[in-house]
Amino acid sequence: MAGMIIKNLSFKVGQTLTVVGVAKPDATNFDLNIGPNEEDITLHINPRFNAHGDENVIVCNSFEGGNWCEEVRQGGFPFQQGEEFKIVIEFTPAEFVVTLSDGSTINFPNRMGAEKYSVIKFNGEARVTSFEVK
Repeated sequence: MAGMIIKNLSFKVGQTLTVVGVAKPDATNFDLNIGPNEEDITLHINPRFNAHGDENVIVCNSFEGGNWCEEVRQGGFPFQQGEEFKIVIEFTPAEFVVTLSDGSTINFPNRMGAEKYSVIKFNGEARVTSFEVK
């Protein structure tokens, strides 16, 4: 399902992105993507309630040059269908530190190595209610 695209954003090393939303009552999955352009993704966060053969797992990955890279599966699964969630992403020079609603964290490498990303996309069966970069 097509969602929201934010372009010409300046998400830089040292900043934090906070996204608050609500998963649909019958959600199977949704994703949050950060990248340098609309094609490449440096950080793909995909909470899966029941999708792609996975149940209650968060898959993180990168997509570069038309190819998916190696998946990372860490952290808990604090998401509930029909309930509010919060994802906080701290951008450090080497990695993204993702903190979830239950306090669990996912450390994902900054595989593209850039110090600034300008596109954030949100897709799937959830609604974003708040978005902040600071």
